[in-house]
Amino acid sequence: MDLAKQAQIVDSIHDTLNDFVGQRLKVRANMGRSKIVESEGVLTQVHPRLFIMEVDRKRGRTARQSYQYADVLTGTVELSQDGEPIFSAFIEETTEEFAETVEEATTERVVA
Repeated sequence: MDLAKQAQIVDSIHDTLNDFVGQRLKVRANMGRSKIVESEGVLTQVHPRLFIMEVDRKRGRTARQSYQYADVLTGTVELSQDGEPIFSAFIEETTEEFAETVEEATTERVVA
């Protein structure tokens, strides 16, 4: 996927999340090394390169977490509302294009 298309998708993610400000969302973030963090909270702010959520913690406390749109694009961060994923189309499209790119690169190496 070229950079122009990635930038367009990131802008699209930003615009979509702008409509969800103030609503409760569920976040599933892959933190690496088999650590996946799931939390639920309110989307409070949307900025040009990241968004901020106020997530629920134990004993009625909340914490602020920020995530980048690029993480949503790559599938590292998944957002859902009422059990329905918000950005599954971007992730599926990105995964398919990545698989095609890897396949093309592998074919080129074998031929060369």
